[in-house]
Parts: sequence; C-alpha cells; structure tokens
Amino acid sequence: MKHGKKYNDSVKTIDKQKLYDPQEGIAAVLATGKAKFDETVEVSVRLGVDPRHADQQVRGAVVLPHGTGKKIKVLVFAKGEKAKEAQEAGAEYVGDEDLIHKIQTENWFDFDVCVATPDMMGVVGRIARVLGPKGLMPNPKSGTVTMDIAKAIADIKAGKVEYRVDKTSIVHVPVGKVSFGVEKISENLQTLMEAIIKAKPAAAKGTYIKSLVVSTTMGPGVKFNGMKF
Repeated sequence: MKHGKKYNDSVKTIDKQKLYDPQEGIAAVLATGKAKFDETVEVSVRLGVDPRHADQQVRGAVVLPHGTGKKIKVLVFAKGEKAKEAQEAGAEYVGDEDLIHKIQTENWFDFDVCVATPDMMGVVGRIARVLGPKGLMPNPKSGTVTMDIAKAIADIKAGKVEYRVDKTSIVHVPVGKVSFGVEKISENLQTLMEAIIKAKPAAAKGTYIKSLVVSTTMGPGVKFNGMKF
C-alpha cells in the first residue's frame, strides 16, 4: 500500500519497537495528526478472549469525560409519554412503526445510535438484520434498551461510547479529536481502558490486554503499554 508524504513523515517519528507510556504515546499520536480536518483519535485493543464463546464476550458502554467530539444523532423507538420524553431530551428522531417502515423501505440510516423502550423491542426485532451489522441494534448491556429514555439520551449526547469485541478479538473505539490535546485524550483513554478491564470475562485466561494501538484517522498506529492502565 502506498502512503502519502505526510503519513510517511509521521511514521519516521514513531519508534515501532517501543511500547509507549500513555502520556508520551498520546503526544506522539497527536503529533501525527496532520490532515486538514480535525482527525479522530481511535483506539484498538486486542484482547485475550475467544469471541466465539458466549462466556468470553466483552461488551458494554462508558461515558467519556470529554466526549468524542462528534455530534451524535439519536433515534428513539418509543410510544406515548416515552416518545414525548425522548423529544424533550433532544433525540433527533422519535417514532415507532413509521421509522421501522422508513428503514425497511428507504434503507435510511441518518442516525448514529438507536435507543428503544423494552416494549418496542418486538417491533425493532423486525429490522435486527439490518441494524445488527451496523452496530445499531439497541441492547440492554449498552444501556440503549431502557425505560429511562431521558438519561440514555443525555449520556449519549455527553459522550457515551459502546465497546464490543469483534470476531478478531479486537475492540475499536474513538476517544476524541486531535484538537482535544493530550490531557483530555488521556482522561478519555483511561476511562475507556478501566471499563474494558473491569469487563474482563471470568472465562478469559492468560493475558487479557494483548496489545493496545492508538492512531489518528490518517496517521500510523502507536503501540502503548497496556500494563500502564
């Protein structure tokens, strides 16, 4: 794969053999953010779990203290008073059968997070096959199936992110923007890692945090010392 001059220049500043401590590593990552837009800082954590087994799944959600820097569009499946609560709490889209129909017939996905009240899950299940692969299916473990709609929306808007191990045993999560600076990214990363470590399955054996790589959208990956969290 061919890379541009900015990427190649950034690679030269990174010690590929080194496991960086958090503060030093984040400074190195931010220094590679040379694009003309405010790049996202992304974390990839390889875990010592086998996601093929139900008792080794790692999934949850955490509110990052400084958010992600992205404006999140929330869709809520609810009826009656809960629909009104969602609208008052600032959800961009609120509905039930009408939104299900729109997604089914128009392949419409102009939203980032789905929240649903428990009584709506039977209806939402009709589009599970299209929401699931996109990571949009409401789930109690991530706090997106709840009766406390206002809190769910407030948390999401405040910077709540979901983490979930994929089939390659890696968790990918954004922790902010390059413009945040070292301190804010450090605090977001620390909060995320504490949540992932706390979510370690009892069935997981051996080393849990196998590798931790942080990068900007367009920059090279920087290897962190996972034992520092």
